[in-house]
Order: sequence, then structure tokens, then C-alpha cells
Amino acid sequence: MKLLLTSGGVTNPSIHSALVRLLGKPISECHALCVPTALWGSSPSAPASVRGLATGEGRWRQFTGLGWASLGMLELTALPSIGAQRWVPWVQEADVLLVDGGDATYLSHWMRESGLADLLPSLPGKVWVGVSAGSMVLTPRIGSYFVEWPAAPDDRTLGVVDFSIFPHLDFFPTNTLADAEKWAAEIGGPAYAIDEQTAIQVVGGSIEVVSEGHWTKFG
Repeated sequence: MKLLLTSGGVTNPSIHSALVRLLGKPISECHALCVPTALWGSSPSAPASVRGLATGEGRWRQFTGLGWASLGMLELTALPSIGAQRWVPWVQEADVLLVDGGDATYLSHWMRESGLADLLPSLPGKVWVGVSAGSMVLTPRIGSYFVEWPAAPDDRTLGVVDFSIFPHLDFFPTNTLADAEKWAAEIGGPAYAIDEQTAIQVVGGSIEVVSEGHWTKFG
């Protein structure tokens, strides 16, 4: 897959241009599937957040509200009950997966349980746009700092990429650079702290930071 891993979505022209390059055509010609699952793992306002995600209102204007040709919802917790023969074609036919934030360990669990994690290697041309946990889920570990799901066995996630991500740098009082440095010491491997104006683009073995803001690389 071609990955655009963000903290806050498509928040500036540089990230927008990177997305269009990955898609290979205008956003208005692309069909998107949105994955809201991570929200249920952490957010006390998950129902309202899912509504905003679906309508592209508020902060989701920079994500689901970009003017896609079509926008569908792919709720991973439902997939095991309907069978792969129904939902796999939906994923194959979409141009892009928009994966929202919440708890990355919960999202990782349901990506495995649903079968979506196993499907990813067969989708080399698909674009994945993650926001927060939707980006972190593809990393090897998120650190105990970001685990909110009570049933999470540990902080491990899918390991599609070989670096970890500390999102929302300086966006929250608890997400300062000093907090990121403590988090990185626990991670003990390659890692990035990124703000809302930064994305990490991964295509094949190539990693590129796209930013109009602030970011730091550790390790």
C-alpha cells in the first residue's frame, strides 16, 4: 500500500499535494472507504465523532470532507459476521482507505479479527490515509502512553512500517516535546513526533516527511 500517515488529516497544501500524487488523480474522482473503528476503543464521544466523520463536518473537513467522489463506511467490528465474500470487494474497489483515530490497539485487534490486516499485502496500489491512531496502527508499537483500551494486552500494533509515531505534538498540554522524548525512550527504536501540519509518506521502502509544521525524529 501507499501510506500517508498524519496526525490531524490533510491540513495544509503540502499534505494535500502529497495525497493527490499518491492517488494519481483528483480527489473528486476517487472513491473512499472510511474506517471509524478506533473511535470505539477510546473516545467517550464516539457516536458524535462517527457522525462528524460520516458527514465531513468540523475537524473532519480535512479528511472525509475533502470532496471524494463517494464515501462509504467500513466498520471492522461488523466484518466477521458478514463474510469476506461481501466486504473484500468493497475494499478492492475503493481508491483509498481513510482510517480515523481513537485507540490504536483496539483498531489493531479488529484489523486482525476482521481479516483486513491479512488483506493489506494484496493491495499494493491502494492508498491508506491515517489520522492519529489510524496512522499509529501500522507501526510496531505505540508505547504505553497511548494505550487507552482496557483490554489491550500490550502496546504492540501491526508493524507494517518499522518506525513508531507520537502524534499531536504540541496540540495537547500532555503532548509536548519533553513528553515525546520520554515516550521515545520507552519505544527504543526509530520514531517520529509529528504535529497537526505534518505527515509521513511511505511508498515501497521510501519514507518522506511532508510538513508545514514541526516534527522530530528519534533513534
